[in-house]
Amino acid sequence: MLPNWETTPDDLPKAIREVKKAIRANIEASGRTVEEVFAVVEQRIRREVEDVKAGQAWPVIDYADIEAGTASADLVRRRGCLVVRNHFGRDQALAWDKSIVDYVESNRFFENYRGPGDDFFGSVGSKPEIYPIYWSPAQMEARRHERMATVRRFLNSLWKSDGWFDPGRDVLYPDRIRRRPPGANSGGLGTHLDPGTLDLWMTREYQQAFRHLFNGTVEQYDPWDAAHRTTGPQYPGTTMCSVFRTFQGWTALSDMDHDQGVLQTVPIPGAMAYLMLRPLLDDVPDDDMCGVTVNQVFPVSAEHHPLLLEALSGIPDVKAGDSVWWHCDMIHSVAPVTNQKGWGNVMYIPAAPWCPRNERYAEEIERAFRTGSSPSDFPEEHYERDWPNRSRPE
Repeated sequence: MLPNWETTPDDLPKAIREVKKAIRANIEASGRTVEEVFAVVEQRIRREVEDVKAGQAWPVIDYADIEAGTASADLVRRRGCLVVRNHFGRDQALAWDKSIVDYVESNRFFENYRGPGDDFFGSVGSKPEIYPIYWSPAQMEARRHERMATVRRFLNSLWKSDGWFDPGRDVLYPDRIRRRPPGANSGGLGTHLDPGTLDLWMTREYQQAFRHLFNGTVEQYDPWDAAHRTTGPQYPGTTMCSVFRTFQGWTALSDMDHDQGVLQTVPIPGAMAYLMLRPLLDDVPDDDMCGVTVNQVFPVSAEHHPLLLEALSGIPDVKAGDSVWWHCDMIHSVAPVTNQKGWGNVMYIPAAPWCPRNERYAEEIERAFRTGSSPSDFPEEHYERDWPNRSRPE
């Protein structure tokens, strides 16, 4: 059994040294060296990178095919990402966009805006680009919509849930909105991923989730297996998501061209194996996890992960009403843009199925919804508490 820390270790460098030593020994007990195991992963990833570079990185499926049950899951499972065309009608999406503008203006949001509440989106440039708004009628209507439930069920079905989560029920995780105006300059967001940080190596349940990576049986690792992902703790941080998401996602409220500061991913779900094993190689100091630490997002860098970055691929053009989804482990970024053409507006709505971890956070969602507060995963800004036209439990 590997050493584990169910809460953030007091001495992070010491804990990193201890867990890395134990994982190395665990792998070597299988009769293979860490280098041999990593070479297997690297070879697999290299084939995927070449495949991504040679073809279409982003699967595109029409909502009607998902609703009819005729959508093919094969390429989505291989790429770990998806654009859903016509998820909502264009008129519906544009009406939601206008509704959000009316909502914030009627409550004098711009006069009272105090600046970004966290550093995560500090590079995006325009003021504000990320609106700390959670409870507008438009957001609640989209989260609860039957068409959203249909797509979530399809996405959840790509996973091996085996009782670890309920694929037909969602916790309705509240997140923010982005409105980037025409002419905006944005620095974008660097390559990162969001499933956790050091807890991925250090907590008992995640050690079980990644058991095939840590015991030398990497060929058996399945990035679509939910086992042990939905029960354990997560180290708290300033940029965290307390729920288990099968997919992160957003719904477009405007048309966006592929070269206008859009989402990019490394469309290889199995890249997580590379990321988790890379710190065990000899060129990384014993007290370092390739820069991963608490209170920051999980970074992906040219220094440690150049092969993965070769496959970084942006979304195709999207229209208002389309939605965009990517596997919760997926490396992603937002490209910078100068003098953006048109609006770049989205509602962040993930797939977060019912499971023990999400049930715990559901109490926080209910409290924040009832009081109009910013949920605890986000900065304590609480703009909406006194807004009379916010969505309410009744």
